[in-house]
Amino acid sequence: MEDFYEARIDGVDGEKVGMFGVYDGHGGVRAAEYVKQHLFSNLIKHPKFITDTKAAIAETYNHTDSEFLKADSSQTRDAGSTASTAIIVGDRLLVANVGDSRAVICKGGQAIAVSRDHKPDQSDERQRIEDAGGFVMWAGTWRVGGVLAVSRAFGDKLLKQYVVADPEIKEEVVDSSLEFLILASDGLWDVVTNEEAVAMVKPIQDPQEAANKLLQEASKRGSSDNITVVIVRFLDGATSGDKSGEEKEKEAANDQTS
Repeated sequence: MEDFYEARIDGVDGEKVGMFGVYDGHGGVRAAEYVKQHLFSNLIKHPKFITDTKAAIAETYNHTDSEFLKADSSQTRDAGSTASTAIIVGDRLLVANVGDSRAVICKGGQAIAVSRDHKPDQSDERQRIEDAGGFVMWAGTWRVGGVLAVSRAFGDKLLKQYVVADPEIKEEVVDSSLEFLILASDGLWDVVTNEEAVAMVKPIQDPQEAANKLLQEASKRGSSDNITVVIVRFLDGATSGDKSGEEKEKEAANDQTS
């Protein structure tokens, strides 16, 4: 099991922020575990986190990658990890992605991918890799150097010149049209489309139950990979149970299987 996830609420400069992530490791758990332990902690310490959140996210991704490579330098076997994260600051949702875990929102009833899977056969990714002196070849699937099936990741020191940790960042407004967010590793997306996932989650109000539904469906469809799902549901007004009412509240649930 090389998947990890995180869901946390923190206060930064008097602002309440939500941070959610899915990390899919390869070559062992070292990179994914390190990213889970350090990425969000590093981010909330960034001096521009509130004033220039996009810059803070991009710099923190690369800083955390560099720190992991230093910490992992004595290891002989390469390890790496994807990272698909969602940061909620006020009425802003910022999704940052490295690798092939994916973020999908339901907005106005429609499924919208808010991240792009980083695969080495994408024309711009292949060009970037080749410009850096690397190559992409077919080995069961398209791979960087014939080895790695993702073109961006944390870690992977032997391929670092080509496999960068620069996140692509997309921003959405948190308003009444935004219903929920699905963050999941490729164990889900290999067998379930964005539209299918949103259709399955939409009628289920409880995020934990919805995450279980996606996990079970992916397993039933024969997913051969680890499956990790985090669901963040956006609710207008007060929520049920013992939560206090706020103008906009977040509920999150996650589930995973090996």
